Amino acid sequence: MITRHFLRLTLPLCSLLFGAQVGAADGDKPLLQEGKKTLFQRVLTTPGCKLGNSAGDDKGALQPAFSSFYVYQKEEVNGENWIKVGPDSYGKTIGWLPKSCTVDWKMQLTLAFTNPANRDSLLFFKERKNLEDILSAPDPVSVLAPLRAKMKRDGHSDEVLAQEPEYFVDLQKQFYLLPILSGEEVMTEDGFYTRLLNVASVSKAEADKKQEDDVNQLKGFKASVVFVIDSTISMGPYIERTKEAVNKVYDKIKQENLQDQVKFGLVSYRSNNKVVPGLEYRTKIYADPNTVKDGEDFLKQVADLKEAKVSSSLYDEDAYAGVLSAIDEIDWSPYGARYMVLITDAGAIDGDNTLSGTGLDSKQLRLEAGNQGIAIYTLHLKTPGGKNNHTKAENQYRDLSNFDSTQSNLYLSVDAGSLKVFGQQVDALAAAITEQVKSAYMGDPAIGSALYSKGDGKTLTKEQKLLEDTALIGHAMQLAYLGKKNDTQAPLVFEAWISDRDLIKQNIPTTDVRVLLTKGQLSDLSDVVNQILQAANEGMISPEKMFEQLRTVAATMGADPNQLKQKDNHKINELGVMGEYLADLPYRSDVLNLDEETWKSWDGLSQEKFIRTLSSKLRHYQKYNADVDRWVELAKESDPRDHVYPVPLEMMP
Repeated sequence: MITRHFLRLTLPLCSLLFGAQVGAADGDKPLLQEGKKTLFQRVLTTPGCKLGNSAGDDKGALQPAFSSFYVYQKEEVNGENWIKVGPDSYGKTIGWLPKSCTVDWKMQLTLAFTNPANRDSLLFFKERKNLEDILSAPDPVSVLAPLRAKMKRDGHSDEVLAQEPEYFVDLQKQFYLLPILSGEEVMTEDGFYTRLLNVASVSKAEADKKQEDDVNQLKGFKASVVFVIDSTISMGPYIERTKEAVNKVYDKIKQENLQDQVKFGLVSYRSNNKVVPGLEYRTKIYADPNTVKDGEDFLKQVADLKEAKVSSSLYDEDAYAGVLSAIDEIDWSPYGARYMVLITDAGAIDGDNTLSGTGLDSKQLRLEAGNQGIAIYTLHLKTPGGKNNHTKAENQYRDLSNFDSTQSNLYLSVDAGSLKVFGQQVDALAAAITEQVKSAYMGDPAIGSALYSKGDGKTLTKEQKLLEDTALIGHAMQLAYLGKKNDTQAPLVFEAWISDRDLIKQNIPTTDVRVLLTKGQLSDLSDVVNQILQAANEGMISPEKMFEQLRTVAATMGADPNQLKQKDNHKINELGVMGEYLADLPYRSDVLNLDEETWKSWDGLSQEKFIRTLSSKLRHYQKYNADVDRWVELAKESDPRDHVYPVPLEMMP
């Protein structure tokens, strides 16, 4: 039996920034959603939808699928319902659409598939009941197994409209729209919270093309391993041991004739060299994997890498600058397998510290690495001299080293900074990565989601877990590589029901959430949150009032970002909480996941930490704005101001 789980919030109602009371710029306002006082009606077009000059005009211009419009008027002509639509909420209308070729879109959220390496392919069900029957079953396998067997045997099932492709569809490389039309959070029979989502999906349909078999395609599968090394005082022995490990692996890959398949690079980092000029540099690329020929060449390129001769101004070093340098300054595109190995004995300078070279924190860097398909391992040397720093550093690096595609954590600690143990782990890691590439090159299968069962219930040593996680990640990277090579599209389906968790392994997500923001909306978000933070820091508003205002901003961005800043009405003291924006959102950002009681129970330091995290998100919005390659044109030849950026939900306030 499925248990519905609703989040009820009791919040004060202040003067309203958002919604219908504000009024459109000129002319009429869009129609309100049924039962709402502030939320406007919006629709998405389906394939084949034509925009006419009047209600009943079916000779109009064909509209791109998933064009988004506000609804201004409704009319019935010859028994068919028509809607008058406009591109925004400010009174501009452009024509009439048959209601039958649109679907209601109540929230500006879309989904992206997670990598299917350690789960079954996601199924798109025709009816909600088909999905509920599986999740409410005492043994979901008994219901799902016959269904999948029938689909495998017959190629289809009456209950299922489509299923996710076997290869990974990378939203960054092959944009697709999977908007959420409605949703509800429920508790399954196994005790997991999951969401039943009514979604729509459409992707460019292409004629079937003959594909090479997986063995031949994986012949071109290459790996890049970039070490990012702290080269401050005390790191000398570890630097030399890393060089030794890479040289040993190069000897091995030479014997296996894999010189072209596995490449190593090295980035060194220290700290702010403007404050301490003797550090010489903040980050420096010593070896680019794209230019390294072999082990001898690698050693030659890194020969000058030594530990610094002077101490930094803080115990923490700028590890995040080293990681970002490796992400942004190295061309990862030739490689299907992409690994970074961070080696350090100190914590990282937080993004809000004036000495930071990035202004970013661990979560944001993890997302940036994930956009490039890079897995970040951290070897944390817990030397005696840094014992007071160990806990903080471990928390930072555990967050940084989450590989979201497989739900793996790639953080490893080296107790007491043992050089012997460190050497064993570096050797094992480099060898494991090389073995994965060798397996792919020799044609070991990558196809088949959920092939890999982590641990089989046994307790693993650190080294065993390292090998197991590396194998799982290698599988995920092969699926991503094959998906890109085959230009794999999202399934062509319209309106279906899905679960955002694997139907059997219900702790594993099948999708993650993105909020589609235009440049103007992203700018508005930055401006309003910045005003709130400034007011909070200057003591102009109480912590409780600040929390209320942040909730309003967060909720509005999920429901209708265009309502965030209305003309002449965006001052801090005019912001208020709008419960309607909260009611139907099936997903919630960090702010929306907090309740008022918890916020008030936090001490000043906890609230301050939360505010610092929000400040670092604002700096990340600047990266989104400058990231020209990932802005998406939803409608052909649309105004560039209408292009959207799929912002991860966890980067929202």
